[in-house]
Amino acid sequence: MPGPTFRWFALASFISMIVIVLSGAAVRLTSSGLGCPDWPTCFQGRITAPWGIHHWIEYGNRMITLLLILVTAATFLAALLREVRRPDLIILSGMLIAGVVADAILGAFVVYSKLNPWLVSLHMLLSLSMVVISAVLYHRSKYVYGPGARSDVRDRHFLVIARLLWIPFVVLLITGTMTTGSGPHAGASQGQLVARRLPFAFSSAAWVHSLAAVLFIGLIIGLLFAIWTKDAPSALRLGVRRLVIISLIQAAIGVTQYLTHVPPLLVELHVAGAVSLTIGVTQFHLKQTAHDREPGTQRVQRPVESVTTTI
Repeated sequence: MPGPTFRWFALASFISMIVIVLSGAAVRLTSSGLGCPDWPTCFQGRITAPWGIHHWIEYGNRMITLLLILVTAATFLAALLREVRRPDLIILSGMLIAGVVADAILGAFVVYSKLNPWLVSLHMLLSLSMVVISAVLYHRSKYVYGPGARSDVRDRHFLVIARLLWIPFVVLLITGTMTTGSGPHAGASQGQLVARRLPFAFSSAAWVHSLAAVLFIGLIIGLLFAIWTKDAPSALRLGVRRLVIISLIQAAIGVTQYLTHVPPLLVELHVAGAVSLTIGVTQFHLKQTAHDREPGTQRVQRPVESVTTTI
C-alpha cells in the first residue's frame, strides 16, 4: 500500500476518535447512560435496542464504538501492508486497537456499576488519550520518521516547554472530569439529580478546575509572548496562537455554563473544546521538530498569478 493511501486510514481513525468522545458525552448529557442496561447485549438479552429515545442514543453510541473498532483494525492492517513498513505506524495503530478495546471493556464496567462517576471520569480520560495517539499517528503518516530521517529541533528551549506543558494540561483535564463527575448530569434518565456523584461539592470542584484553567492559560499566553519576542519559526507561532484562542474560547464557555447552571448544550460544547485543546497541545508538541514530508503527501502550492495593469 502506498504511503499517501495510509494517510487516509490514519485520518479516518483520528476523526473517529473525536466522534466517539462527542457521542459519549451526548449519551451522558441526554441522560441515556443506562439506555442499554446490559452489556454486550442492550436490554434483557436483546442485541438491538427497544423503542425509546434513551435506548437508541446509548445503542447508537455502541454502534459508533463498533465502527471505531473496524476503522482502527483497518488502519492497523493498512500499516502492515504499507509499501515501506514503518514500525512507529504499526505500533501506534496497534495502540489504537488496544485502547479502543480497553475503552469498550471499561464502558461495560460503567454500565454494570450503574454509571459509577469514578469510572465515567476514567472513561473520558482514556478516550482523550486515544485522541492524542490518533493525532500522533495522523501526523507521523504525513512525515518521514525513522533512522536517518531529518529531525531538526526548531528551538530546544521551546521543546522543553512543550514537554512540560503536558503537566498543567493533564491537571486541567483531571480537574475538569472531577468537576463533571460532581455536577448535575449523572447520565441516567431516572433519579438524575440524586444519582451517585463524586464525594465533593460541585462548586468546590469547579473552583479548583478554574484555578487550573487560569494557570494553563497564563502559561500559554506567556509562551505566546516569548515566541513572538524571539521571532520563532512560523510553525511554533501558529501552534501557540491556536492554543491561546482555543483556551480563551473554552474558558468563556466554562464560565458561561457555570453561571447558567450547566445546561447540557454548553457542556457538550465544553467537551468539544477539551478535544480541540487536546489536539492543539499534541500538535504544538509535534511541531517542535521539523521533518520531511512523505512522498505524495506534499501540499499543493498554487502558482501566484501576476497581475498587470494597463494604463
